[in-house]
Amino acid sequence: MLPTLPLLTSLLLLPSALANGLYGKSSPVLSVDGQSYRRLIADSNHTSIVEFYAPWCGHCQNLKPAYEKAATSLKGLAKVAAVNCDAEENKPLCGNMGVQGFPTLKIVRPGKKPGRPAMEDYQGARSAKAIADAVVERIPNHVRRLKDSDYEAWRDEGDGPKAILFSEKGVVSALLKAIAVDFKDVMSIAQIRNKDKAAVDAFKVEKFPSLLLLPGGGKDPVFYDGEMKKDAMVKFLSQAASPNPDPAPKKEKAKKSTASKDKSKSSKASSSFSKASSSHASSEAQTAPASQTAETMDDGSQPTESPNPNVDTEKPIHVPSEPAPPIKSLPDGLSLQQQCLNTKAGTCILALLPAVPSEKTLQAISALSEIHHKHESAKRNLFPFYQLPHTNSQAAALRSKLALSEDEVELVALNGKRGWFRLYSSSASEEEKASPLTQRSLEDWIDALRMGDLPKSPLPSGLVMPAEQLPEEPVRVDFSGSGNAGTAREGGGPSSGEEVDEDFLAQMKRQMPEGMEFAMEEIDDEEYERILAEQRKGEEGKGHDEL
Repeated sequence: MLPTLPLLTSLLLLPSALANGLYGKSSPVLSVDGQSYRRLIADSNHTSIVEFYAPWCGHCQNLKPAYEKAATSLKGLAKVAAVNCDAEENKPLCGNMGVQGFPTLKIVRPGKKPGRPAMEDYQGARSAKAIADAVVERIPNHVRRLKDSDYEAWRDEGDGPKAILFSEKGVVSALLKAIAVDFKDVMSIAQIRNKDKAAVDAFKVEKFPSLLLLPGGGKDPVFYDGEMKKDAMVKFLSQAASPNPDPAPKKEKAKKSTASKDKSKSSKASSSFSKASSSHASSEAQTAPASQTAETMDDGSQPTESPNPNVDTEKPIHVPSEPAPPIKSLPDGLSLQQQCLNTKAGTCILALLPAVPSEKTLQAISALSEIHHKHESAKRNLFPFYQLPHTNSQAAALRSKLALSEDEVELVALNGKRGWFRLYSSSASEEEKASPLTQRSLEDWIDALRMGDLPKSPLPSGLVMPAEQLPEEPVRVDFSGSGNAGTAREGGGPSSGEEVDEDFLAQMKRQMPEGMEFAMEEIDDEEYERILAEQRKGEEGKGHDEL
């Protein structure tokens, strides 16, 4: 039976559509080629995610709907782009990017030096939400967080234009971050919470959210009265300063001295990539042939600019994703009391670990470690994070008192001095509880805690110890006969017949809680071994459920 005319027409159009790429002019995904990549992506102040694909790749075609949906949700916040690696002019770029399979997704963030972005492979789920969340998490934050104590100093910094968003929320939104990126280095953007009454009253703010423009140059402040939409907000702020151009202006000419060198590099990269691409295409054809759906036959368009081999294309820096050092562990009840559970302790974030770590346990520790490392590297003060192994006797007491699960990791924020606690699970939605723990979700929770956005519950009685009753650090004593405290003699305590230093006895007595006495008694080796055996036997039990 001969194919019908419509089907025959579709089959004839298929090679042309695939040759032009998966994403046409009407697609929300930005098509990028070897020439425009630097101007649109590498030189941009905005975060981007770039898909390197081949039109014949079945997995790429399956990803297309989710990728376009992510592009729509990220419009105005970040860039969602794609490079057709099957096009001859793009093969040098794909080769330089280390593309070895399709689709390959890479998140590109502005680096410390212009035109030298940081890049990382996206390894998350291939869903619109997961892709969008990962990109939003990496939008640079140039927004100043102000309080009553520092808004005046910020306001008086120079005479340039400034803008303030007065909000009921403590977390900076992706929208405001994106606006701050647009006005980076030309306008200072800040956020103030409604709880900072002095600042709110000083600027006569009556509703939240409110955007206030301080034009500078002696001009009066102006309130924005439109919708909280990016285009309208940028237009409003542009009356005081022009946003950064994006994409960056084209360069007129490339350097001749580097053209031949880059052409040679591109030729090698293209040759190497072509072999890999050909091999991948053969494998793809055997294992996952593309289905001829309406999506795979979209009428794509040619890249917006013709390839120019003389363009000086700079290869982005690839930053390996080294894991952050793990957060500190509190192995026993005493260390937990000394750090968090006493009347002088500030806020702590605790991860109570189950006996058998699950995938969620690893996600929680990894995310907390990354957050802690990020703040520590930036020398920003943040309350401490600790992990509590299940062998910590006080971890069992916490789980019992706070009615927590014993089989899963539990995240708790608590403050011994003020006597409150807050569970991460009580802040998360049902969808978030069922989803993997991410750095972004934990950062939002921690940020909300820090800004006082979340209600707290009182800590049950018996968990917090009075600070004055805490024992001090163990005393190390010199038993060598010199009479100086501070260094323990190698081999143990005093030998038979040696007298114990009086300073040591005095220090030990000072460490005892109020109302308790201290005394020393000499025992023989047999009694010492019996005590050790009983101690080991006790440690094999389940531990105490009370402090």
